[in-house]
Amino acid sequence: MKPLTDRQRKILEFIRRFAGENAYWPSIRDIQLEFGFRSTNAVIGHLRALENKGAIERIHGQARTFRLLPEAAENGEGEVDWLPVYGNIAAGYPDLVESSGAIHQLRVDAQTAMRARAQNGFCLKVSGESMRDAGIFDGDHVVAVVRSPRDGDIVIALIDGETTLKRYTKKGNEPPYLKAENSDYPELYPINELTVQGVAVSIVRSL
Repeated sequence: MKPLTDRQRKILEFIRRFAGENAYWPSIRDIQLEFGFRSTNAVIGHLRALENKGAIERIHGQARTFRLLPEAAENGEGEVDWLPVYGNIAAGYPDLVESSGAIHQLRVDAQTAMRARAQNGFCLKVSGESMRDAGIFDGDHVVAVVRSPRDGDIVIALIDGETTLKRYTKKGNEPPYLKAENSDYPELYPINELTVQGVAVSIVRSL
């Protein structure tokens, strides 16, 4: 990455801070208001300069059209992004889960974040040990995307009105059921309803 001017460094830091607090990039208007530019053209000029210097690059077809490049990522740890966490998911016996919005932000690699957003993804914090043998433990965060489940997928499921994290199991023409990955927990067969709300694609663990 080529050296940045003082103003370019401040804009880059604002982008990092804004993305960390809001889980999405600032708009051109957000940057204009933050730095008091008289027009959006000035913002576009600075973004182009950051792009030319290797700090950011354009993403075609995305609402936020730039992303940080690895050299510009925070603490030299590689490119990162943030996703909102909307509550807890029971990895035990099913529980009633209601979300009133994001409760905090989860730092993930940018590729995971982009995939999640492209598929209406979301994050939940795991509560319980029923998926222990699949390497998912109490306190982990699961990143899920919205798509149709396949046999063997780990899913966020609504079973008879309660939500749980389990392995989706479908054999032939038999109705699907949910399987725990811990012998202390039973398999779950729906009485009335089984709806998959998301399919797990990544687990994030804090050390």
